[in-house]
Amino acid sequence: MKHLDTAALEAGLGHVRESPPDHGTVEMIVRRPAVDEREVLAVGTLDADTGLAGDTWQVRGSSRTPDGSAHPGMQLTVINSRAALLVAQDPDRRMLAGDQLYVDLDLSPANLPAGTRLAVGSAVIEVSEEPHLGCAKFAARFGREALRFVNSRTGRGLRLRGLNARILTTGTVRPGDRISKLRD
Repeated sequence: MKHLDTAALEAGLGHVRESPPDHGTVEMIVRRPAVDEREVLAVGTLDADTGLAGDTWQVRGSSRTPDGSAHPGMQLTVINSRAALLVAQDPDRRMLAGDQLYVDLDLSPANLPAGTRLAVGSAVIEVSEEPHLGCAKFAARFGREALRFVNSRTGRGLRLRGLNARILTTGTVRPGDRISKLRD
């Protein structure tokens, strides 16, 4: 598949910016059972201790923790489904982004600063401070221009690559479930 150039990616931003700010929809749930493997789920369990049930978050560990253990602020990755479709071009390729929740919601830091709590299905998650950035795998799947684009000032301002979150309340989530900002 031919990757989009920067001009084509910029042309798609209007649609991404139309994502709802307060109440969105879960479009897809993806579990990563092993490196470079993806399973689209009809229902997912978000567990406050272990992350998305069946996902490798806990065993993969993190270079951002002193002992290499899993980073609690990177327990769950959430990406805007419109942004994922923009870079993937094909709905069946969206899952290659490697995120677990694909949602139609404005993920920008202006809308969802660190500490924002979201109800998703019967679970509650919290946006963490840890940035979620594109990497070499993202570039290999969607192109170098897509990687530069999601990591650009505009891309970061919209969190086109998505966000990291921690699970506060264990619960289940299904495609079609509502994702909503919780008010303090």
